[in-house]
Amino acid sequence: MSARILVVDDDPNLSDLVVMAMRYEGFEAVAAGSGAEAVARVADFAPDLVVLDIMLPDISGLETCRRLRRLGHQVPVIFLTAKGRTEDKIAGLTSGGDDYVTKPFSLEELIARARAVLGRTRQAARLSYADLEIDEDAYEVRRGGRLIELTPTEFKLLRYLVTNAGRVLTKRQILDHVWEYDSGGSEGVVHTYISYLRRKVDDAGEPLIHTVPRVGYALRLMRP
Repeated sequence: MSARILVVDDDPNLSDLVVMAMRYEGFEAVAAGSGAEAVARVADFAPDLVVLDIMLPDISGLETCRRLRRLGHQVPVIFLTAKGRTEDKIAGLTSGGDDYVTKPFSLEELIARARAVLGRTRQAARLSYADLEIDEDAYEVRRGGRLIELTPTEFKLLRYLVTNAGRVLTKRQILDHVWEYDSGGSEGVVHTYISYLRRKVDDAGEPLIHTVPRVGYALRLMRP
């Protein structure tokens, strides 16, 4: 399956050019013209990579990246911008970016960097925490070597917990990331699916999924 790439730039000529080049290379690519549109497209298009301009008409690319991270989207980001100072690059990378390409640029360089970032992220298709392992390519979950059968929603929920291991996630954060508002906004569905996961994942081992009263849930080892 080809990688999906979202190109975010308010210059339609540039974004169309990059999209066409990406498609020519075999990627599935679409464009967005603002930060708000980018956040919405990440939710519905589920890209494997975002090429993100920093100077956008509504919110900056840096803030767009921060919002994606706050919503739990771990999609890799390549910043594309005319700002080439060292401090600008540092700001981009520390806001959650994975690479930084300055304008003017060659399409060949951008495509090479996209392939490199995708290669690094796809090598990390196995996630683990304690004795829990998730193989995203095989769509399998194991606890202590034992295969655990999960539904697609349970798999997505567990993956979100594992990628944020140690962090306390609110029900709203989980709802926004896993269901993307399809549940009609009911936070009760989060409690229900957490219960499903606990019965399957924590059934024969140390509990990993913990409730933080009045806040949400966290995946972590029990504290001594």
